[in-house]
Amino acid sequence: MTRALLLDRFRWVDGHADLWPVFRDGAAFAEVVRALAEPFRDAGVTAVCGIESRGFLLGGAVALELGVGFAAVRKAAGLFPGEKLTRETDPDYRGFRHVLRMQRSALSDGDRVLLVDDWVETGSQALAVRDLVTEAGAELVGCAVLVDQLDPAVRSRLGRLHALLAADDLPEC
Repeated sequence: MTRALLLDRFRWVDGHADLWPVFRDGAAFAEVVRALAEPFRDAGVTAVCGIESRGFLLGGAVALELGVGFAAVRKAAGLFPGEKLTRETDPDYRGFRHVLRMQRSALSDGDRVLLVDDWVETGSQALAVRDLVTEAGAELVGCAVLVDQLDPAVRSRLGRLHALLAADDLPEC
């Protein structure tokens, strides 16, 4: 059901994937959030993190669904008070590197963290978040995304991955 719901709302706009219609439909958004959280309900997750910007929306909603807090991961620009942990990513699908930041106080030793995002393609941001989580003394227990486009070699480095769609499921651009 969730797969069909996502495919029904997915579109290509000027060569770019557009998943924003999922957020506009309350019932669809709620179903997607439940589906992202479901495999991790018994994983002892104590915090969810998400990468700016769609990861904030999805991650915050999944945190509420699981009854845990949310730890934001911001890109280089933007206000973010306090001491921060930072990581530069490997190049993304456009060849860009990003500096990701997380407040040091966002996670504690022993936290079990779920990363939630909309799309994982090269894995560069997800792997950088894994390093941030580890540096904070926490453990990344998995990653939940709407669309998985990872190379299998990168997927094995990331750990447990739950995706609602594979990129091959999407219509041609």
